[in-house]
Amino acid sequence: MQTIHFIDDDWVEGEPLLLGPLTHATWMASVVFDGARAFEGVAPDLDRHCERLIASAHSFGLKPRYSAAEVEAIARDGIAKYPQGTALYIRPMYFAEKGAQFFVAPDPDSTRFCLSIFERAMPEPGPMSVCLSSFRRPAPDMAPTDAKASCLYPNSARALMEATKRGFDNAVVLDPDNNVAELATANIWIGKGGVAHTPAANGTFLNGVTRQRVANLLRADGIEVTERTITWDEVLAADEVFTTGNLSKVMPITRVEDRELQPGPLFRRARELYWDFAHQRG
Repeated sequence: MQTIHFIDDDWVEGEPLLLGPLTHATWMASVVFDGARAFEGVAPDLDRHCERLIASAHSFGLKPRYSAAEVEAIARDGIAKYPQGTALYIRPMYFAEKGAQFFVAPDPDSTRFCLSIFERAMPEPGPMSVCLSSFRRPAPDMAPTDAKASCLYPNSARALMEATKRGFDNAVVLDPDNNVAELATANIWIGKGGVAHTPAANGTFLNGVTRQRVANLLRADGIEVTERTITWDEVLAADEVFTTGNLSKVMPITRVEDRELQPGPLFRRARELYWDFAHQRG
């Protein structure tokens, strides 16, 4: 068993047909989702990922069929169907089947739910290179930036494809004011003088669940954390750079443009603290 889905109150294996050509989500992108992880017998912050899914659905005008607690219970039921310790990606989503108001707006009463779980190994820390992207995150009045929404990801894809063409693994994306927002796929941190800095959540990118968790863990450990405006020049001059996100949790960045870096002490401590947290409370 590699992939299972919870659709219409039951578990289904394989790749079931879900969206049609006239489904509102297919045509008008009324899809919100979230991502969580299970690994080494734990699923850290699964409840918070489910809560964010519900918030994203409300942002889109969808009507969630299940509460956050119910989504979490479904996810844990699915996790239990795999061998203990299997590394999994957990992706619940809500989407609209029908449209309203010239079909552009979603019909809340047509909201559907799907939760998918599939095997996905946890990446080990290793070389990661990043460059500056020419694409930027939109302002809150330009796109639904308060939701984890599928419609926001084509721009991330453009940033990644641009980075790949230049020989890099990922890209640093700026906000509309030309300050650093995040990577194309995760939140970014820099270390300078023993202080951990990360861009302040200004509405142009999601304040990641793992980002929030790492910030709290570092502070509780006595490490100074600042959330503020960060420029690209500061990233270039940082002592160390690392990233937090659901897929890989805490990972080092070892090259920024043509500058080589080593995994630093803040990264190492953040990863250690996160893994301790995951196994104590995950």
